[in-house]
Amino acid sequence: MVQVSRRAGFTGPALIRLLARLGDTDVPESRQSFADRLSQWLRWTDAIALSTALDGGLMAAPAGARAASVGAEEAECLRVRTMLMNDIAEDFATPPGKVSRHAPALAPDASMSASSAFAPYRRRYLTRQQAMVTRIAPLRSRVRAALATRSPDMARLAAVDGVMEQALGAREHALLATVPTLLERHFARLRSAHDGERAAPAEGAAEPPEHVPGPSALPDGAWLDAFCQDMQGVLLAELDIRLQPVEGLLDALRMK
Repeated sequence: MVQVSRRAGFTGPALIRLLARLGDTDVPESRQSFADRLSQWLRWTDAIALSTALDGGLMAAPAGARAASVGAEEAECLRVRTMLMNDIAEDFATPPGKVSRHAPALAPDASMSASSAFAPYRRRYLTRQQAMVTRIAPLRSRVRAALATRSPDMARLAAVDGVMEQALGAREHALLATVPTLLERHFARLRSAHDGERAAPAEGAAEPPEHVPGPSALPDGAWLDAFCQDMQGVLLAELDIRLQPVEGLLDALRMK
């Protein structure tokens, strides 16, 4: 079994730490402040929209609006999270080579190139990403609307979140779109290492005893099982990243 290097020292989001570990890459802590990094993502038009939101000019609660129930919004958030997590789990509940409800057989043929062999996994990952976008966007809008009914200050916070979603959405999409490419490299490394172990035992090495399996006796799907576990972990970490703004709005909604 191929062992992936465990690098430590970076304390960023779980998704970044996991991708860095799978890629055996050191990710240095940024020396810039959060405000400086954020400013690089915002255009001057976004700054104007944020200023307007902070001044209370956007998304004011309608007159007579009834305050939303925190419990209802929490329940909806839990429902969406659970649905997305269950879909991810179902994708990987089917052993490689079998057919699941979401995707065709995934076990690559030995004669396939690494790129061709990874193609079904790329399609599956993109399908899960699209499901996250489709279900989380309306959830975020719903919780934001509920927050706007609480008070002028909460309405201002909801307005700021709406501007930030518009301002950062394209950049977030572009960055998360690179995740399948990083996973493809990890897939290729695992497959290459497995193929190398099977094809060339160390020169001069003694034949292993019958009761001790050598590299060629390892199950063919072991490296693929490991990759599937890694890919599932990356999907769950991405789901957490995408739900963070919703969780932040819920925290504000819980405030008295």
